[in-house]
Amino acid sequence: MKTRQPVSLTEDEIAAVRSWVVHEDAHLIAFNKPSGLSSQGGRIQAHTLDDLLWAFARSNGKRPELVHRLDRDTSGVILAAKTKPAAGFFGKALQARKFHKTYRALIAAAPEPRAGQIDAPLRRQEIGRESYMRVVEVGAEGAQASQSRYRTLAANEEGAVVELEPLTGRMHQLRVHMAHIGRPLVGDVRYGGSLTFAGRPAPRLMLHAAKLSFPHPDGGRLTVEAPEPADFLALRKAAGL
Repeated sequence: MKTRQPVSLTEDEIAAVRSWVVHEDAHLIAFNKPSGLSSQGGRIQAHTLDDLLWAFARSNGKRPELVHRLDRDTSGVILAAKTKPAAGFFGKALQARKFHKTYRALIAAAPEPRAGQIDAPLRRQEIGRESYMRVVEVGAEGAQASQSRYRTLAANEEGAVVELEPLTGRMHQLRVHMAHIGRPLVGDVRYGGSLTFAGRPAPRLMLHAAKLSFPHPDGGRLTVEAPEPADFLALRKAAGL
């Protein structure tokens, strides 16, 4: 693994990152990342999850490395590889699309139909210092094929809880695809989501990486789940969902 300059962490930071562990074995650590924490290299001058992995450094100075990323405001399951062979194994599995990711999100109204697949190419667009993804025509310059599945778990007059599965791994893919079918995610300022839900303010982008299933270096598949955080549960409860 890369040996980089260690980051000095406080006792509180070490306790926090350890409390987020939902699975650990000889090859990997899985965390339930809180919303508001960048996975890596955020512009905000605060420690990222990548920095906090120094809490697990071994005596030889090597430490776990993140296998993939989550957007800063998205909560939920994220993996770190504990060894170089494990990092290589997971990297190949990701490229071969052997990682199955399941998310939950809040939207203002149930989609019609209640379940389906969105097949809409995306293209990255830079506006100032920010990066956006836009739906474009098939064959457009820079277009990346993108597919997502969605399924309504619960719905009423207040809104809906949906399960989302990205079949490809584009930046902001689920957010843009749901906005494309007229159901942007609650709290998603960038892509037109409502800032309130069930009469309450949405504290953030209401997207949670609930489950991750992937090949394990020892054989077979492992499924890791992360419970919904308090802010997500509170809005569900307020809506009677």
